[in-house]
Amino acid sequence: MPATTEGYGGILHGGITAALLDSAMTHCLFHRGVRAVTADLRVRYPHPVPMGIRIGLRAWVTEARAPLYRLKAELTGGDRVLVWAQATFCEVSADGAAIVCS
Repeated sequence: MPATTEGYGGILHGGITAALLDSAMTHCLFHRGVRAVTADLRVRYPHPVPMGIRIGLRAWVTEARAPLYRLKAELTGGDRVLVWAQATFCEVSADGAAIVCS
């Protein structure tokens, strides 16, 4: 990651971390053919993410009841979960003009 993504000295900015986790969950839904937007995002930061390390991202669906989807995601460094998130997504209509969330 470039130095502009650094928060405190040597640590990846928490907003960048949240965006990475949100994107991983969105792409998980895209892979299933679901077009949805983030309605609620909760991020937990048990450990800082050091700059310059190789990170891993994974996301999975925990509940799928269209038009609502719940997912979890993890950002890892080595074998350690550094940051995790859970989110609720609302499906977007086929023409992309409206959000279907009830």
